Parts: sequence; C-alpha cells; structure tokens
Amino acid sequence: MNTQDLKIIIVEKDERLHANYLTHLKEVKGFTLMGIYSSAGKALKDFNRTRPDIVLTEVDLDGDDGLETIKLYRKKDWNVKVVMFSENNDFDLIKRSFKKGANGYLTKPMSADKFSHALTSVREEGATISNDIVKQVVSNFNRKSYSFFSERENQIVDYLCNGATYKMIAEKLFVTTSAVNFHIQNIYLKLDVNSKSEALSKLQSL
Repeated sequence: MNTQDLKIIIVEKDERLHANYLTHLKEVKGFTLMGIYSSAGKALKDFNRTRPDIVLTEVDLDGDDGLETIKLYRKKDWNVKVVMFSENNDFDLIKRSFKKGANGYLTKPMSADKFSHALTSVREEGATISNDIVKQVVSNFNRKSYSFFSERENQIVDYLCNGATYKMIAEKLFVTTSAVNFHIQNIYLKLDVNSKSEALSKLQSL
C-alpha cells in the first residue's frame, strides 16, 4: 500500500456485489481497500485494524439503519468520511442522510465511473453526490410551493403533477395509501374540486 493512498472500507449486504467493487477499485489510483463487509457490525468490529479514511456504506442494512451507523463510525474516528449509497433516491431520505452527517450519497447500481468519481470527489472536495441526485435537488428547489398547503400536501401535489399514483406516492413517502388518500381529500377541499383532473387543472391556473 502506498503511504499516500486513502484507506477505504465498503459495507454492502449483497455479497454477490463485492467482486464488482474490487474490480471498480482497480481502475482508481490513490485508494487502498482495507475490507468489504456485509454488515455494519463486522465493519465496526474491525475498525481499529482497518482505520479507514472513507467508509462507503449502504443505507438499508440487514438489522441496521445505515444512517444511524454514521455516528458509530465517527465515535471511532471523528475525521472519517462516510458516504451512503442506496437504490432509494427519495429526497427526504437524502436530506436525512446529510443531517446525520454523511459526506455523500450515491445511487445504485454503482458503475465503475460513478465509483471512481465518488472517491475522487471525497478526496479532493470532502463530499460527493450522484448526478441524478443533483438533478433532483435542482428540481426540488424549482418546485412550485403553495402557501395554503402543508409541507406534506405540497409533496403530494408535486407527485400528482408528475403523474404518480396513490401507491407510488405512498411508497415514496413511506406512508400508507390511506394516508395519501386522506391528504388528497384535504387538497381537493382546499382547491374546491372533486377529482384529480380538476385539481391538476386548477393548480395549473394558480
């Protein structure tokens, strides 16, 4: 290992993907892989040996909330950089990740280019984020917000305007379809309409 290399560990519950990360890392100079783990517990137990500069970890781990492990790695080393990755690109989850102290968020699948770009960004800038998430952030800030709706209602209105079904909205917001229906009925009431088509038409005119 080159003494100038940054040490990294990866926590990926799907062991079938471990070989992919090994292959990706061969294409990136300046980093040394100290270990790949299928659980946060194993990674934390081995932390004093690996002493990583960067931890790449899944958000959704078997038996663990990946976001909660950020503070556990920081207890081991306050300066360690922790980058989350997940198939879930929900904006609220991404915000929670950064509030918990993450240094980055990447969406799966992890291509060689994305892997290389992420590690280089963390080394040079101290943080990283996937391009698709950047687009989502920009879209979120450009999203129209209505003062007479609650924050949750504005989220649902945005999904409705983008063609999402009740089920899709429920999955995105981690709530039941009944909860979505409750909010939508309130939206209809505030707009004084009786259907989705009427609501969308009225929203376009506001």
